[in-house]
Amino acid sequence: MFIRSASVIALTLVAPGSAFAPQPMGANSQTKTALHEANLSGASLNLDPELSAAIRSQVNYKPGEADTAFAKKYKHLVGKRLKTVGEAMNEFTQSLVVTVNPLYKNMVTDLVGTTHLIVVNARFQRDPLWCVGILSALDLLLKNYPEPEVGQKVINSLFKSVDMDEAEVRAEAQVMLDWISGKSAADVEAALSGEGDSPLATLSANIKADEFWMYSRYFGIGLLKLMEEVGIEMDKDEVYPIMENWMQNKLGVSHLTACADSDMYFMIRNKLSMMETMMKEIEIREKKRMAERLEEKAEMALLAAEKESKLQAEIDADGSTKEPEKVDA
Repeated sequence: MFIRSASVIALTLVAPGSAFAPQPMGANSQTKTALHEANLSGASLNLDPELSAAIRSQVNYKPGEADTAFAKKYKHLVGKRLKTVGEAMNEFTQSLVVTVNPLYKNMVTDLVGTTHLIVVNARFQRDPLWCVGILSALDLLLKNYPEPEVGQKVINSLFKSVDMDEAEVRAEAQVMLDWISGKSAADVEAALSGEGDSPLATLSANIKADEFWMYSRYFGIGLLKLMEEVGIEMDKDEVYPIMENWMQNKLGVSHLTACADSDMYFMIRNKLSMMETMMKEIEIREKKRMAERLEEKAEMALLAAEKESKLQAEIDADGSTKEPEKVDA
């Protein structure tokens, strides 16, 4: 957009009769080259030198060749082909085979796309806390899936679509969950500060040492899971200041996105809880109606049996009172 705007300004300011004005179709290549060089240098336009330099840097840019720490660190990824969201979704669908329940279709589609965009980022690094977060999110979203076996299949297919081994993710998450068992909030804060040799302390040290460390939603949910494990009340107003303290003061990174994600987590959890309550009420009503229908059928069957019994008794009574026919000798 910046380059296009600069080009438009350049073409507007050039005098119509100048050698660098837009030429009709068929203009010779020397004129075109001169126009290109003039637009880049800004000499004939009296452009600001900084603007001219910015235009040249954009036009001459080559991936991974910038003289920055970021470009040098990720230069080895230049030219690497990345899977698109559409391809990830296609792999998910082929692995799942069955159709996703209509109530969960939009949610599952968003889940696959969001997770894919996280893991293909060059800055992404999987860690035990991230693993705890994604498994906690999946458990929250799919725990009431109508067909449990299909819900598990959705999880399997999701990990396949992002080229991860589900068993490895669960094993890494279990390392963190084993450590947090029996710990307190103070223990977590100490580990986040880098004290000790726990998995969380190691993770904290890695984050502080990496200036390009990338936060993602599942990392924040992983922190929420740790809060739950140490007995912190799972309420968004209680969690917000703790999340802010852990991210900003203990890890030394921005807390804004993590706090926003925690608010979203509680909002979704409340909505799912309301939906679960509604579904249970519907289930109870359906069971009650079914019981009433069964009771009506039983009463009708009992009445029919009583009617048949009375009819049979009347037939037997008529047969016993009837005189036997005489037989001639």
